[in-house]
Amino acid sequence: MRSARPSRLPDVIVIGPPRTGSTWLYNALRDVVDMPCGVKETQFFNTFYDKGIDWYARHFRYATGDRTIAEICPYFFHPLALERIKTHIPNCRIVATMRDPVDRIYSAYKLQRHYGWVRRGTFDEALIALPQLGGANRYAARLERCFESFGRENVLVTIYDELRADPQSYVNRVCDFMSAERVVLSPRPDLSGDVNAFARAPKNRKLARRATRFMYWLRGHQAYRVINLLERAGVWEFCHGRGDLFPGLTPEQDERLRARFLPEVEALEELLMIDLSAWKKSRSPRTIDTSPAPRLQRLANG
Repeated sequence: MRSARPSRLPDVIVIGPPRTGSTWLYNALRDVVDMPCGVKETQFFNTFYDKGIDWYARHFRYATGDRTIAEICPYFFHPLALERIKTHIPNCRIVATMRDPVDRIYSAYKLQRHYGWVRRGTFDEALIALPQLGGANRYAARLERCFESFGRENVLVTIYDELRADPQSYVNRVCDFMSAERVVLSPRPDLSGDVNAFARAPKNRKLARRATRFMYWLRGHQAYRVINLLERAGVWEFCHGRGDLFPGLTPEQDERLRARFLPEVEALEELLMIDLSAWKKSRSPRTIDTSPAPRLQRLANG
């Protein structure tokens, strides 16, 4: 009688934070590491933890152990995710990408609107209605927990600006840390397009929210083929898009948010011993882009 293959779990988890290029990185790495079967993010350590570790392990059933096993999922800000990862994968290595907090929070707001979680209204109104949205940029405190839990040598911290400026160098660092074969980006046209950058709000918030709940129900049952089929048929775009274009931040909003997040930026500078001056400077109207984002910026907005 053939013995069952032992369950395999990730060697490395890219924990985000959300809106820091995770979709782009997933597409870049999917041919050189073993990732969850059928889906980019299992969301096990935040949303589906009650389903048990066997449910999670099933996502890696085709991994042989010959390549690094990895998941890319934005667990960074979830209060229990790091503890849960440590419990089940004590020797896990962690990757986290830090992004300008003003840019990241506005991108996160667009994602919340896209899925129908935020009521129709302005960005400023959303910050009041969802205080967790504005309080989610505590990078330094979360990284310190990562270092304490997994050891600083087992945590790779990258900067989103690196991805925008030199994607090849960025992905080389990640591959080397993962002990994975390096990816050559030049022959990969799929990595030069627009990935997961939300331009429009949903036309109907109730429809968007119902579609999102149905999507999560399907995720909980690992019905990823159905999700992907509905994606190709345009169902999710119909439910989650077609509304008004998102405006850019105004200079006043930008300046106010930079002042708000200044202590967090300075704490991150001290922790990592790097210069993040560019994140502190208020932008002029010319540098706050209200048009569709430049190509490289957009491809990294996952």
